[in-house]
Amino acid sequence: MARYVLKRLMHTVLVLWAAYTLAFILLTALPGNAISNLINNPQNQLTPEDGKLLKAFYGLDHPVVVQYVRALDALLHGNLGYSLSSGVKVSDLLGDALPGTLRLTALGFVFGAVIAAGVGVGGSYARWNWLRTLLRSFPALAASVPSFVIGILILYYFSFQLHLIPAVDDGTFLALVGPAVTLGVMISAPLSQVFSASIAATRRQPFVHVLHARGAGERYIFGRGVLRNSSLPVLTVLGLAVGELIAGSVVTEAVFARNGIGQITLNAVNTQDLPVVQGVVLVATAGYVLVNLVVDVVHPLIDPRIRADILAARSKRTKRSTGSTPTGPGVDEAMSPRLPEEVAAR
Repeated sequence: MARYVLKRLMHTVLVLWAAYTLAFILLTALPGNAISNLINNPQNQLTPEDGKLLKAFYGLDHPVVVQYVRALDALLHGNLGYSLSSGVKVSDLLGDALPGTLRLTALGFVFGAVIAAGVGVGGSYARWNWLRTLLRSFPALAASVPSFVIGILILYYFSFQLHLIPAVDDGTFLALVGPAVTLGVMISAPLSQVFSASIAATRRQPFVHVLHARGAGERYIFGRGVLRNSSLPVLTVLGLAVGELIAGSVVTEAVFARNGIGQITLNAVNTQDLPVVQGVVLVATAGYVLVNLVVDVVHPLIDPRIRADILAARSKRTKRSTGSTPTGPGVDEAMSPRLPEEVAAR
């Protein structure tokens, strides 16, 4: 298991480096930069000498390869650089904006998980056929509506018509509800679709028919077998959902006038502020790969089949290195179902 976790950690570091490098290449390829925009803006009244000093201070007078090596070296020392527009440390900008975005994405994730669970279970077990049909059509509807449209509708009805939530961020918990519901509806579409399909596939498994034949009720079968087996594919989609949360926060924070990573990203892209955009990309990628790392580690703990595959791979490596056959029960024997008397005999 330790070797499995170490391998996932190495993949995480590689993804972070690739994302940082790709962002640097794409943003450097764009014409101009924040300093050039300041120099060419007649309202700033900067002299050519001032422009040269600014470029030298930020290292923009060096070749692109040298800029990348210096930026990567600074990153390894924990320095994300300075904003080309404001001159403030990128780490300070992200540190001030990150807590608000984390609260928003965390609450949005909770809303999304609750909506997905309700749609998945209700679409499979609801008493009325019309309700099951309605819930099963929800994922397609939620995925087809842009997040800014959902946000505007929530603002119009719940803020301007019903006056239940604030229209702008006033620092209260209620101000989080509107944007969090917007994000929750957005990520609930893939989660509920996968959960509904997984429940339907699990209910067709032989063990469910056996439990039915023994007289078990639907509630017992769902709690003891269907829920656990149906949740495994949803864990895989959680990483993608986190990516959608981070991407959706940019639009959502703009609609609800919230200060956070989304607003910083929007301003940095408009001004071509390369260090800030790279810092945002790094933070977003770190959050994405961290969640995927947790999912990869949790998967073997929940699914014994993955744990058995890891043990089988380790046994093969041991056999190749020692030239002997490992003793103990094989994977097939460990995974094969046993009757209660067989378990008692062991």
